[in-house]
Amino acid sequence: MTARRTIAEYMATELVTLAPDMEINHAMVLLLERGISGAPVVSASGEFLGVLSKKDCLRAALHATYHQELGGVVADYMNQDVQTLEADLDIVGGAEVFLKSAYRRFPVMSEGRLVGQISRADLLRALAEQWR
Repeated sequence: MTARRTIAEYMATELVTLAPDMEINHAMVLLLERGISGAPVVSASGEFLGVLSKKDCLRAALHATYHQELGGVVADYMNQDVQTLEADLDIVGGAEVFLKSAYRRFPVMSEGRLVGQISRADLLRALAEQWR
């Protein structure tokens, strides 16, 4: 019998993170320059607070267009109601969560701390490896 593979084995651990007090325009530029669709928001002590996505940035930019000024901080626009996955979840369970969700990636937690991020592509690679 094959050992149970977990999310932790396939997740990305080198993440771009944002601070809640970072200016929203700086965060937008960072997401665009890095070519990423969003980033976790963490406090100075490392507490996971939420996620800022390009969609959230688009909301901020549209708001700025109406009010003729771009301002505010990441905390003003980030999503705090974020579904996460546990690092010890097996890859089949992770795939089932993805199939029920519109999200393309999830923050990964262990003992209440952000430890990584898993994407659809990461899980597909994990499942494909099972059949090699």
